[in-house]
Amino acid sequence: MWERIGAMVFKEVRQMARDPGMFVMMFMFPILQLAIFGFAINNDPRHLPIAIESSDNSAYSRAIVSALRATSYFDIEQVTGNYGEAEKMLSEGEVQFILTVPADFSRDLVRGDRPQLLLTVDATDPASTGPAVAAVTEAVNQALARDLIGTLAARQVQMPPVDLVLHRSFNPEGITSHNTVPGLLAIILSMTMVALTAMSVTRETEQGTMENLLATPLRPVEVMIGKIVPYFAMGLVQVLVVLLAAAIVFRVPFVGSFGLLLAVTLLFTLVSLALGFTLSTLVDSQVMSMQLSMLYLMPSILLSGFAFPFRGMPVWAQWLSELLPPTHYIRLVRGIMLKGWDSRLALPEAGILLIMLIAFGTIAVRRYRDTVA
Repeated sequence: MWERIGAMVFKEVRQMARDPGMFVMMFMFPILQLAIFGFAINNDPRHLPIAIESSDNSAYSRAIVSALRATSYFDIEQVTGNYGEAEKMLSEGEVQFILTVPADFSRDLVRGDRPQLLLTVDATDPASTGPAVAAVTEAVNQALARDLIGTLAARQVQMPPVDLVLHRSFNPEGITSHNTVPGLLAIILSMTMVALTAMSVTRETEQGTMENLLATPLRPVEVMIGKIVPYFAMGLVQVLVVLLAAAIVFRVPFVGSFGLLLAVTLLFTLVSLALGFTLSTLVDSQVMSMQLSMLYLMPSILLSGFAFPFRGMPVWAQWLSELLPPTHYIRLVRGIMLKGWDSRLALPEAGILLIMLIAFGTIAVRRYRDTVA
């Protein structure tokens, strides 16, 4: 019995050694997960962009700005006294926080009236709100502790001397589903469009039916389009299901244009289909196509800003995530649904997706022609 078992084990080991996909599973998956979870993922994000809107040019307000600049939690993008300029930056995604200092801040502070500071946050990414609010409170307290001395030392008895008021823009109640449900569109479409398209083409090759297709009058481009259209229709059905659930079940607000959302969704679907077709031309088995799809889907879920704060990742991880189509589509969906982006604001991210579509489509057609030649 042990000899028969040993022979079977020897046979399986030799078969695994002939399969390059096994080495991918053995080494690439652990390395990828270690890199992402060990270096890229950070639940305590730092260097978050913030704008200061100050109508009080006193020593106290300048001390607060200096304290925020010194902390590693924030990168001050702009200090302005023009009301509305920072709100525009928040809406367009250039900053994630706005700290508003009122005109009578120093006067009320000296009087002991406990003035208010308004912290406006982009709540479309609520995961980074909590630590940032605590960091602002600590920075303000430390800044004022250095200046409230002498006759003003009594102001520190009432701790804190300033009332920090939090305002969540685009998601006032901080509901997590308002952030995750729109992002699910990108993940669901990626999982089905990329993986199923890649497996569909490799299945033809693996089962030997690709030769039958090549014997027909169909051109390579026509075969490619014919393969893509059914999955494109499937993607549209999935989009409608998610949007109906978002509106009826989760009550996700929709303040933008449905037509614009549909247009960018169609664009992202085509990008995913082209990518799936490209992956299918790189392998010759369904197992390998599934493994390549997993290597794409894992970073897409973890690094695109869907599951973890995008700005909490190191710079190299942010640059890597910019190469992933879901990163740009998630920004578009959240911007259109929650912030009311128009075509002008959506154009930069949509332009990147269009470039990706041209690139993946060109590679897919050329690789397919070389494969069937």
